[in-house]
Amino acid sequence: MSAPQQPMVPDAVRALAEADFGTVAQRFAAAGFVVAKPARGILTVKGVQPAPRPAVLLSVGVHGDETGPIEMVAHLIEALSRAPSALAVDLMLCVGNIEAIAAGKRFLDADLNRMFKAHRGSLAGTAEAARADDLIAATDVFFAGAGPVRWHLDLHTAIRASHYPMFAIVPDLVAAEGRAMLVDWLGQAAIGAIVMNPKSAGTYSYYSSEHHRAAGSTVELGRVGTLGRNDMAQFADVSAALDALLRGTQAPAKSVPHVFKVAQEIVKLSDDFRMGFSRETANFAALKRGDVIATDGETVYSVFHEEEMVVFPNPDVRVGLRAGLMVVRVD
Repeated sequence: MSAPQQPMVPDAVRALAEADFGTVAQRFAAAGFVVAKPARGILTVKGVQPAPRPAVLLSVGVHGDETGPIEMVAHLIEALSRAPSALAVDLMLCVGNIEAIAAGKRFLDADLNRMFKAHRGSLAGTAEAARADDLIAATDVFFAGAGPVRWHLDLHTAIRASHYPMFAIVPDLVAAEGRAMLVDWLGQAAIGAIVMNPKSAGTYSYYSSEHHRAAGSTVELGRVGTLGRNDMAQFADVSAALDALLRGTQAPAKSVPHVFKVAQEIVKLSDDFRMGFSRETANFAALKRGDVIATDGETVYSVFHEEEMVVFPNPDVRVGLRAGLMVVRVD
């Protein structure tokens, strides 16, 4: 029996997945930009004008199996590097969990997107904790000299189906002006829902929002896929909106996202944790008042609003981490 055919991966996509910025970095440098690679998998491209430009941080591959955004961004940056004068922002591009991408895994030791916090407990010695330190250091330097317009779009894909195929998590602490700017962009990107998050779970975008006043968001763009086999048509609206942001223009609005707030956070307290519904339950599935969300020993999580919707249910997280959010619609 012949081996399965490997997907054809374009050179630009393969380079980004392997954190190789060589060609695009050379093109931007040759066009007069200030280019730096402060750590593996991190590229900064800054203009030399005295007036501050918008500062945009794009991160992909924070989870190694979420390859669609890597492909999308690779094509965008490749095209932009061939016409570098069109770049209208100071850009920081991060490839998150490089080793996990190479292994085709979500992570190696622990979830990188829970490491952007001071206290990591027993996870302090993991590969992902060290990688988070690299990303934090570069992020601090990038935003230190930035002007007032600051973005961080951390691009992901979800591990399960969703009633809103594309949605975003936005920290409550993003200032009103930045939030309006971000919500407008999310509408251009055809994002169907926004969850306003009042509390950090140690995510990268929350870190940038909290410590650097960035309009940050974790943006979920469809489903997990294999590098080279993603359906790029599903990213068309996001790609157009992102391209417009980097070029200083504006894409037409594609949606008016519904807005949700967190009703309760479901934390896994022990190995006895059990969800009250199927593992195949989609994001934004609705539960009614009194329905059991999860049990954990003597602790019972249940719905206390007339209706709550479940987001990111994952009983397999480590003890002490968030195993899901329950949200209610506010707009």
